[in-house]
Amino acid sequence: MQELYFKQNLPISLDEAWSFFSNPGNLKEITPAKMGFVVTSSYHGEKMYAGQIIRYIVKPVLGIPLKWCTEITHVADKQYFVDEQRFGPYAFWHHQHHFTEIPGGVMMEDILNYKVPFGFLGGWVNALFVRNEVNQIFEYRRKILTERFGTRSYTEPGM
Repeated sequence: MQELYFKQNLPISLDEAWSFFSNPGNLKEITPAKMGFVVTSSYHGEKMYAGQIIRYIVKPVLGIPLKWCTEITHVADKQYFVDEQRFGPYAFWHHQHHFTEIPGGVMMEDILNYKVPFGFLGGWVNALFVRNEVNQIFEYRRKILTERFGTRSYTEPGM
């Protein structure tokens, strides 16, 4: 099992952050084009909710399309939501998205736990390839969000 943690502060309101991230339609915008990410669910709505199923096609390796299905298992309005893989490329996928209002903006935190299939061989594949790819996806997301929303510039009082 792998655990990754990502944090980004943005100069937007909690309402704006929640509105953007809780809309499944925005996932493609923050996913690298090389992933060939397409939402295939016939209805995904504008806001996510607990129990929501979202289906995708992704092309993470050599342009080979893979079907991926996640469920939004937990939602606390303007605080956090959790997506869990039901079917897809991972043996396990649990992704927490947390939002905290901070002076001058919002802090977003992602806690990702995942496991690559194929036991011992999967561990090698993760070490050689998957972990780096996942980190690159989140780095791409950081870049796109910075371009879209800017960077948070805030000086602590007394500094």
